[in-house]
Amino acid sequence: MSARVELIVGLGNPGKDYANTRHNAGFWFVEAFAQQHKTGFSHEKKFHAEVARSTWRGNDVWLIKPQTYMNLSGQSVQSFMQFYKIALNNILVVHDELDLSTGVVRLKQGGGAGGHNGLRDIIEKCGGNDFARLRIGIGHPGDKSQVTNHVLNKISRDDDIAIRAAIDRALTVMPLVQDGELQRAMNQLNKKSDE
Repeated sequence: MSARVELIVGLGNPGKDYANTRHNAGFWFVEAFAQQHKTGFSHEKKFHAEVARSTWRGNDVWLIKPQTYMNLSGQSVQSFMQFYKIALNNILVVHDELDLSTGVVRLKQGGGAGGHNGLRDIIEKCGGNDFARLRIGIGHPGDKSQVTNHVLNKISRDDDIAIRAAIDRALTVMPLVQDGELQRAMNQLNKKSDE
């Protein structure tokens, strides 16, 4: 059994120029989670983030969207976890994943940054990688030189639909994730993705 999730971090870039880009899949997830739990985000300057609060079985579950831009996401996460005394293993980071096909979604515990600058900054600033990740597949453009355009340009309608469907599938296993049943959630999510 894993640790209970107290903080869900959605990675993305602030501002309307980035709102409909693949790199903001993490933002889309926490926005959908907040909507499902009938809560909303407010700007918290001291955390450099948009923050929302939900409850699960009587415990707070915080949602944050760092407003520092992707490469500095750790600044926001570090200040939030220090203020609320949240351990790394009580955090779920939701991010776009080039190494998964568009619309595939996977959970994992720990691991490296895998070339993702948002993850790299969180690992560096927060002192470790012992946090869970929800990886939302955005596909790879096929050529390394095209990656920046792929993640930062406006998304196609088909890819948008596939990613939103993946987010919906991931939301169905969140009760297990929040209870610390990460392995069971992984098994269920992987089964749903394979169907």
